[in-house]
Amino acid sequence: MNSRATAESMRPAALAPVQVRSFAPADSARWDEFVYRCANATFFHRIGWKGIIEECFGHRTHFLLAERDAQTVGVLPLAEVKSLLFGHALVSLPFCAYGGVAADENEAVAALHTAARRLGKDLGVEHLELRNRAVREADWPRQDLYVTFRKAILPDVESNLVAIPRKQRAMVRKGIGLGLTSRIDEDAGHFFKLYADNMHRQGTPPLAKRYFETLRRTFDRDCEVLTVIEPGGEAVSSVLSFYFRDEVLPYYAGDVEAARDLAANDFKYWELLRRACDRGLRVFDYGRSKRGTGSFDFKKHWGWEPTPLAYEYQLYRRDRIPEHNPLNPKYRMLIALWKHLPIPVANAVGPHLVKSLG
Repeated sequence: MNSRATAESMRPAALAPVQVRSFAPADSARWDEFVYRCANATFFHRIGWKGIIEECFGHRTHFLLAERDAQTVGVLPLAEVKSLLFGHALVSLPFCAYGGVAADENEAVAALHTAARRLGKDLGVEHLELRNRAVREADWPRQDLYVTFRKAILPDVESNLVAIPRKQRAMVRKGIGLGLTSRIDEDAGHFFKLYADNMHRQGTPPLAKRYFETLRRTFDRDCEVLTVIEPGGEAVSSVLSFYFRDEVLPYYAGDVEAARDLAANDFKYWELLRRACDRGLRVFDYGRSKRGTGSFDFKKHWGWEPTPLAYEYQLYRRDRIPEHNPLNPKYRMLIALWKHLPIPVANAVGPHLVKSLG
């Protein structure tokens, strides 16, 4: 036998083949146990997303497990999104920055991709979308619009502050000097008000308050709201973050218009980083951003380097990858109109529109 043969190349001959099946309710505990130990799994692979997507958005889910000898070796969370405006798709996973297969071995990845392609065809969707962090299928069509920003958290607080580029560090110190403070909220009330205000200024439909309440309830202490308070007691900026293994992921944020002059957003992320350091966490995941946006520039200014995300597609009844994002020129007029809607109207109508965008 060739001594250079790898365990991966030998495994199919030595062990039973990988089998793919649908998730069953009794699989919940073993699903999450696998996700926590699988190196390439993310917070968005957790089984809690199944109920959230079904309950908050009404999308049908198709969660798949890959097994070898009754042992889980891979998972693939999928949701079927139907919309008169945006078409019919199978996505891993809507409303999540990362998705695709989480697996221990290449054979499991291949088996789950094959099952997903077959499922997409059987469902009659227009496309299958896998939100991978790295390239999995080099010959599949791929979107390069999104990047992620991830950085190691240094062992002590002062080193993390010094590591922030000088200009943004000055903004953090400005917020401290203006007397800003941070607190951990017990609910999503203050956060949602700030989030909805921010989305309205951007001309983007907001997600429903119920969605954020469901995130908090489902993920408990792994979903946390940090809010920045100015000296007069007003909440001026807030962020909802996820925690997974040794990582913190600030994911949704909001603020008042005056937050910029108060340096409240820089202070907010510094407070989140400081608290994460105190907790002994090791990775700060600044999340997904689209190239050419203010969010992208803000994170770059903090010294985080962008890493392209490999969103890979199978196209069934489409000629090209869909472009359902605010940078698409055809949405400019709608964005301008949305900014003029009263906020209560936007908050009521928005969730019905955005549930199919994900």
